[in-house]
Amino acid sequence: MNRSLALFGALIVTAALTVGTPVAATTGTPPPTSTPRANAESGPGGGGPQSGCDPIDPAACLLPFPNDYFTVPDRSTATGRRVAFSPAMMPQNVAGTPIDPTEWNRNDGFSPGTPILTRVPGVDLKKTKAAPITDIGRSLDDDAPIVLLNARTGERTPYWAELDANATDPARQALIIRPAANLAEGTRYIVALRSMRDRTGHLIPAAPAFAAYADSRHGHGKVDDRRLGQMRDIFAKLERAGVERRDLYLAWDFTVASERGLSERMLHIRDDAFRQLGDTDLSDKSVKGRSPRFTVDSVQDFGQCGTDGCQQGENDQVARRVAGSIFVPCYLDETNCPTGAVFHYSKGSSLPTQIPGNERAANFICNIPRSAVSGDRIRKAHPSLYGHGLLGSADEVDSGKLYTIGDDNGIMFCATDWIGLARDDRATAPETYRDISKFPTAADRGQQGMLDFLYLGRAMIHPDGFAANPAFRFEKKGRSESVIDTRELLYMGGSQGGIMGGALTAVAPDFTKAALGVPGMNYSLQLNRSVDFAPFQTIFDQNYPDKLDQQVIFGLLQMLWDRSEASGYAHHMTTDTYPDTPEHKVLMLVSYGDHQVSTWASAVEARTIGAHIRTPVLDPGRSQEKTPFWGIPEIKRSPYRGPATITVWDIGPLRTVDGQVKGTPPPPVENVPNDEGVDPHGPDATETAAGQEQLATFLLDGVVVDTCGNRPCYLDGWTGP
Repeated sequence: MNRSLALFGALIVTAALTVGTPVAATTGTPPPTSTPRANAESGPGGGGPQSGCDPIDPAACLLPFPNDYFTVPDRSTATGRRVAFSPAMMPQNVAGTPIDPTEWNRNDGFSPGTPILTRVPGVDLKKTKAAPITDIGRSLDDDAPIVLLNARTGERTPYWAELDANATDPARQALIIRPAANLAEGTRYIVALRSMRDRTGHLIPAAPAFAAYADSRHGHGKVDDRRLGQMRDIFAKLERAGVERRDLYLAWDFTVASERGLSERMLHIRDDAFRQLGDTDLSDKSVKGRSPRFTVDSVQDFGQCGTDGCQQGENDQVARRVAGSIFVPCYLDETNCPTGAVFHYSKGSSLPTQIPGNERAANFICNIPRSAVSGDRIRKAHPSLYGHGLLGSADEVDSGKLYTIGDDNGIMFCATDWIGLARDDRATAPETYRDISKFPTAADRGQQGMLDFLYLGRAMIHPDGFAANPAFRFEKKGRSESVIDTRELLYMGGSQGGIMGGALTAVAPDFTKAALGVPGMNYSLQLNRSVDFAPFQTIFDQNYPDKLDQQVIFGLLQMLWDRSEASGYAHHMTTDTYPDTPEHKVLMLVSYGDHQVSTWASAVEARTIGAHIRTPVLDPGRSQEKTPFWGIPEIKRSPYRGPATITVWDIGPLRTVDGQVKGTPPPPVENVPNDEGVDPHGPDATETAAGQEQLATFLLDGVVVDTCGNRPCYLDGWTGP
């Protein structure tokens, strides 16, 4: 574990100790009055769950998951359905407190990046011949034992299947089916399991509750007749796809949340906030209205460095550091959007509303590159937002690699805290894993954090914003001149700033090019696979010790995380844009075998956004996959001008050189973290000359150039086998 990660773990453990041992948590507020609730009159498959739990998988109440059994009809939503969890259905912590379903019941479907969960007692996936993570293409075979079917088109959807490697009791081990790319919004899917086999190769019989539905001759009287129509439709669609009902172990359906349901909160607060500035048309890429208000609190000049270098306290790559606050409308329910706050909803409204006069003073730090002001004239700097890492802060913009990229390429990086998962949230983040009912604050504050970035970006390119302030102006030949090129805004983010930066990109009106460093998406996929989650896992185990419940909770978390991470916005990150939003270009710079952001999560994102991949990707034999980065088309020529690109950077295999451990293994095929060797999340592409050249060329020119020649792209001194 590297030093920064160790410090992060220590901070979380310290926070956990201050939180204390598990205690009963509050149940929160009741669901909105407009949210349908389960009741005795509403039946499964029709008006909603009667008993709460779905009898076709008795292993846990919310299994199989996701599942339209846990929804009700609602003509006001884009999907025509709404999630209708009751407290009795939800997982409980050790204090016996169920997760408060209020915020989940606002959803009109399930996450496009959802894990698909059930339990098959005694299943052996190798004997069953289910598609593994190393051979996703097998999931589309005609005889695949697991079928994920688009109910509208009848097309099969690629996935991989795995058993939860963290389960300590085989009786509580989840079967996890993970879509290889995010599912289509507002779309109904059918999941079918057939010919499930145990380790001896014997077929596992279907559970009685499902077998009764599948038995077309004898099912009546053994099932809830109100669900029969739904099940018959499932069976009919599967049969048209070549899946016979007599072979089924289990089948069910679920609906993915709509575009509106996933994005409407963020788009609403964006549009309302910019309307307050006087800009009511964000689609034209034209800056209109007023600049956001801001204050400059400190200006640090680094002086002129001589031919023999800089004196102590000076910086040979930064001319000036400017810090201050930008004032952003706050849509949370407490003044200045503090930790623990959630969206404020006016009575009867399904969208966040601003308490009159409530605003947030969001911090910012900007570093003006020395190259912009060296010599006898101003060389206008290109303004770029910078998104920081996990539970970090704006001061991560003060880093050597950003100093170098900024100075070499004339880029002024500015950052703000990404609240929801920023330094100020370190004390409350562990609390979430004691009581998942508190998770909505991370999702809501994360969206407010996105708005903070959008407002900061607007101030950076507005002619009456930063450009008009003395802190961003320099004297040359007796006249004051702004150092900012206000014609174009850029974005660069790393780690968390790469993950959530994808969401920001999808809704950004003022920048059209985003470089995402060591990114991925779908936190439900990443948590078990990230070394960063280890300190949270300890708290999670203490409060929700059942491993099957934990996987269900990851699925629940993803439903809300979609509102502030790339998963909920990925389909609109580049060309299929939201209203009043321009098209974007994205460059993903991925580290192979990353310990913190799983390479598998990066590949899911790349497939979802339609990225092309730079080749050769890896040295022969380096990947465990039958087809490395399956499903991602290759770039045919450089420079590449398409909307989305992924480049993979390799630190080399695990080895010892002169007594020092080097390299890292390939990403584990199980849902566990890679914790061996050197973490390539740290010495990533942005710390290499080739990576910096590729990054800067993309940001400034909008094209991706191949800076690695005819070999894979390497990191940290690795030059190949």
